[in-house]
Amino acid sequence: MNRRQFLFTSGMASAAMMAPGFLLNARPNLFGKYKGKILVVVQLSGGNDGLNTVIPYRDDTYYKLRPTIGIKADIAHKLNDDLAFHPKMIGLNALFDDGLVNVINNVGYPNPDRSHFRSMDIWQTASKSSEYLTTGWIGRLLDAQCPDCAPSYTAIELDGTLSLAMRGEKMKGLALTDPAKTAKLTSLPSIEVSMEHQGDHYDEPQVEYLQKTIVESVSSVRYVHEHQKKWSSTAAYPVTSIGRHLKMVAELIQSGCETMVYYVSLGGFDTHAMQPGTQSRLLEQYSQAVKVFCDDLKAHQKLEDVAILTFSEFGRRVKENAGKGTDHGSANCAFLIGGGLKRPGFTGGLPNLGDLDDGDLKYKIDFRDIYATLLEEWLEIDSQQIMSEKNATLKLF
Repeated sequence: MNRRQFLFTSGMASAAMMAPGFLLNARPNLFGKYKGKILVVVQLSGGNDGLNTVIPYRDDTYYKLRPTIGIKADIAHKLNDDLAFHPKMIGLNALFDDGLVNVINNVGYPNPDRSHFRSMDIWQTASKSSEYLTTGWIGRLLDAQCPDCAPSYTAIELDGTLSLAMRGEKMKGLALTDPAKTAKLTSLPSIEVSMEHQGDHYDEPQVEYLQKTIVESVSSVRYVHEHQKKWSSTAAYPVTSIGRHLKMVAELIQSGCETMVYYVSLGGFDTHAMQPGTQSRLLEQYSQAVKVFCDDLKAHQKLEDVAILTFSEFGRRVKENAGKGTDHGSANCAFLIGGGLKRPGFTGGLPNLGDLDDGDLKYKIDFRDIYATLLEEWLEIDSQQIMSEKNATLKLF
């Protein structure tokens, strides 16, 4: 086995070495009611500035605290008498006008953490700020059914590495950026040997578990690749990373790939300096890609089956800094998008710039309530078995 083969094999098997209890105590299958509904999670990494994304354009305090980077009302996309989208969010504005978007304001959690890494861990694990969990909320969603019932492709992340959100105690999602290239690697001789000799080590549980994990990973990669070849979208997706990833998601959905959760990310939102240009470019990329994605799904009668969650690990400080940027904050906005929304519009009220917490927005909506809403109302799954405690739902689906 050469170095390339070793890295590929060990990478697919790494989760196996962390969970020797794979063959023990299968949990109840919670997916009896699963009817093919799909969740797409879009993560805006770095801490997107929510106040310049959903702009309180009638609040004088907003412009007082942001004399340089505050976005003027006459160039923003007005959503109602108080709030407007960033000027570059033309696509999302059109989706909002079509009744496909719910804007959730003032999203956060108690005792917020302003570290990128810690705050992202909190969001991805659905933990309290005082908890340190090693499994993600989507990973636990996979864990919730018997170990032999959830292939890796049940949750797919379009990335080179698997985020904590997709890692369960016993099960994990599948991370890949190019199914064709990854499928080619599965034909390596060392992988073929493992496939041929599955079950030969029944008297060595750890070896058997390792081998079973490799076989499952290979099978999932090949399954995704075969479905990717079934459908090629003709929609004009933007030539950006998020555009390519959402195009792949649309193709897999339209091919009939039995994936429940897709996870994509767009980075670069840590705008401590010169924020206007950077955020404008990134929000335009996000907005364009999501608009084409929704139009593509709608054209093929799939949008009613898909819900899209967009979040960032924290918002930014309300007051701009000396570098024409904003520093790490706390509460933020999030979006739920899809044809199945029963209550588009707004949730969480207006940001209260006159009542701040040490210069930051106070949260009103716990982000775990959004997860509970998606689990309970969309996927029809008991959220308490995924997140350990009962959270409120927002009555959006």
